[in-house]
Amino acid sequence: MTKVVVVGSINMDLVVVASRFPAPGETLSGERFLTVAGGKGANQAVAASRLGATVGMVGKVGRDAFGDQLLAGLQDEGVDTRHVGRADVATGVALITVSGGENSIVVVPGANHALLPADIVAAEAELATADVILTQLEIPLPTVATVLEVAARHKVPVILNPAPAQALPAAMLQQVALLTPNEHELAVVLGRPGEDMHSLLPQLPGKIVMTHGKHGAWYCRADGSLQHQPGFKVEAVDSTGAGDTFNGALAAFLPLGVEAAMRHAAAAGALSVTRLGAQGGMPHLDELRTFMTDAN
Repeated sequence: MTKVVVVGSINMDLVVVASRFPAPGETLSGERFLTVAGGKGANQAVAASRLGATVGMVGKVGRDAFGDQLLAGLQDEGVDTRHVGRADVATGVALITVSGGENSIVVVPGANHALLPADIVAAEAELATADVILTQLEIPLPTVATVLEVAARHKVPVILNPAPAQALPAAMLQQVALLTPNEHELAVVLGRPGEDMHSLLPQLPGKIVMTHGKHGAWYCRADGSLQHQPGFKVEAVDSTGAGDTFNGALAAFLPLGVEAAMRHAAAAGALSVTRLGAQGGMPHLDELRTFMTDAN
């Protein structure tokens, strides 16, 4: 079993399903409302756990009902929450509208922005025992920097999913084992807007796995050559959480090698869009194995 420690956000997703997205100033009747556990960190932790990894979570929730529900949900999924603290601010939320398999999202970080470098230092013993550390940018950047510093001390590889996208210092990019942006995020992270993936991917050889939606993913090998992992054809219902599923799966299967892990991650991501909800669509290991066998 791969031990994955996820350092990141924990949100409650408030999801509305509608026939279309409302125009500015318009009130539109929705078709369905759900409260669903979310946050990139929590999503990726659940994805990895369902796929057979041993998972620990480092994060923050509020001292409120959403925080209670989210902690209980992570524990039910087999995620170790000993290093999830409680903050004196509201638990993070994401307001999500879903229509026609696409989504629009507004995130209010709340307690996620109370996850500070000191919390990472306090969890150092947990990080030191990981096979892979997985983190994102829904927590403060100094906290991510501390994750990378602690991981380097213990020679633990870090997968950084740079979302929401922001330009990152060159030193930070060199510290990550793998960077997992989509095409837009990659251009922002590298500070090269407007350039296409063929010019961007070779900028960090051996370090970039770029997700490309239904088209799968691309990996720039250490020698600068590009490897394409095609997507798996499915009928999309809700794309929320597909990227998080990909990242959780990539971490869980990374000991197989990057390219084998990419194939598992692409398959898991495809399965995740066939059901509603970020975590609701995430596959279990037996489901993934069946899907991949049938796809061969």
